[in-house]
Amino acid sequence: MQSRRKFIKNTGILSAGLLALQSQVFASESTIFNFPMKDFVSKRPPLAERKFTSKAIEAAIVRIKKQIANPELAWLFENCFPNTLDTTVDFEIIDGKPDTYVITGDIDAMWLRDSTAQIWPYLPFVKEDPKLRELIKGVINRQTKCILLDPYANAFYKDFSHISEWKDDMTKMQPGIHERKWEIDSLCYPIRLAHEYWKNTGDISMFDADWKKSMELVLQTFKEQQRWENKGPYTFQRTTAWATDGVPLSGYGYPVKPCGLIVSTFRPSDDSTLFGYLIPSNMFAIEVLGYLEEMFSSAKLKDAEMVRKASELRKQVEKGLQEQGIIEHPKFGKIIAFEVNGYGSFHMMDDANVPSILSLPYLGAIAADDQLYLNTRKLVLSENNPFFYKGKAGEGIGGPHTGADTIWPMSIILRAITSVDENEIKNCISTLIKTHANTGFMHESFHKDDAMQFTRKWFAWANTLFGELIVNTSINHPQILSNRDI
Repeated sequence: MQSRRKFIKNTGILSAGLLALQSQVFASESTIFNFPMKDFVSKRPPLAERKFTSKAIEAAIVRIKKQIANPELAWLFENCFPNTLDTTVDFEIIDGKPDTYVITGDIDAMWLRDSTAQIWPYLPFVKEDPKLRELIKGVINRQTKCILLDPYANAFYKDFSHISEWKDDMTKMQPGIHERKWEIDSLCYPIRLAHEYWKNTGDISMFDADWKKSMELVLQTFKEQQRWENKGPYTFQRTTAWATDGVPLSGYGYPVKPCGLIVSTFRPSDDSTLFGYLIPSNMFAIEVLGYLEEMFSSAKLKDAEMVRKASELRKQVEKGLQEQGIIEHPKFGKIIAFEVNGYGSFHMMDDANVPSILSLPYLGAIAADDQLYLNTRKLVLSENNPFFYKGKAGEGIGGPHTGADTIWPMSIILRAITSVDENEIKNCISTLIKTHANTGFMHESFHKDDAMQFTRKWFAWANTLFGELIVNTSINHPQILSNRDI
């Protein structure tokens, strides 16, 4: 079992097996492009070796490829968009219910965040494919089990006999848990998935007593981490040389002053926070608490007490955000802080992982044309963000997780998805084409001056997210894809 940290050392390497993968589906479409297929052999697993196949997704790949004039971009899209389905899902029926375990890729564990994000781009297609609908219902059911096991854990195993490499962490480890880093977004993402599935299908069959109990546990955990009366039940310490893997002051983190915001001991990158109130994640929480209000106000799920609890909590977090999370910058005006502590201190940066400040419109937490967001966007996409890098290979946001001078393709993808500027979107896609290091896939990060130096050869979230960008572009900016010279 390898950790995310260990993949930083494995830069620029693809397994021979992955290089050898070929797809008859791609080859059959070669007449569309008029380019030699020997240069762009599909990297998808052979059909018989794919974990799951969706007719709707396969049809979408064929349809959208016909809109793409650049052969390398078409190749990247087919490799990346179905990568989660091709390689990471384990679907079965357990106790009469669909159950889908989703690994993150090169780590055999299921993150609540990653599993939602990996499946998310397929939601628009569920009406066309009953099998895909069952697969996503299975993810919701599996996430329910994970939350009920431990709402403070971020990553889980399907096999409870699996021994985690983090078993000696000084926190409440249990069988079935890969890692127990408390991150607000870990509980936000399952709500986002459940809400969007419900909106797309009207199906409430998976919203049973266990799911409701898990949602009650989410609200309880958020309340505990507001730390109104005490520090709550969660602590975390690890023996490690990585500073961002440890939590100071007996595992509670540096002090915060209660203000309505929720403490996130770790960021979505799985790095520890400097100041406990991580603002992008709190804004995500505000958004999904609204989803809970909506769902439990509906006729078939009606529960006045759940609505009351979610509404009360949402208002408290919103108040804390307005009072503590919005600051005045001497150059950019009013902006969104990255982290605050409630005492007036703030940390100004942005991290590539989602939720980030850059990604907030993608998560529905703020409008893409909101002036507060635009002010902050200018900052995080400039030298005023200590983790924004420009180099020979490209420009984008990284973070402490992969070290200095590393850019995450995810940040470039999210920059395009949240942009209202067609030229910016085109430039982002062009950079992504140039930085996949001849692998046909997205990676966790690459060095700003040399894309051949990259981390994580198999990172399904980044792959599927890239596919989502191209799908969105085919709908909203098809003229970009029709440009062969992008």
